Amino acid sequence: MEYEEKGRRNVDVQFETIKSEKVNFGRNNFLEVARKRAKTSDGTNEFISVSRGYYLPDKSERFKRSLTIPDDPEIRAFVAEKIRTL
Repeated sequence: MEYEEKGRRNVDVQFETIKSEKVNFGRNNFLEVARKRAKTSDGTNEFISVSRGYYLPDKSERFKRSLTIPDDPEIRAFVAEKIRTL
């Protein structure tokens, strides 16, 4: 029951990219780090997205995988620290 209710809310989500930076690697791959905003009827929520993608032969972009991180200072600090220690 709880799952059904959760799946039905906020079907109408709009995403807005606030800022993004991209770096190319390999033959036709890229990494994109972006700050995005999700808008719903309940309000807005900002998050950070790290996505891996590739270019199609016509030079358009296709995204393969993505990781989202809540825009919370404590979580951002945790992720940054873990990346530095790798």
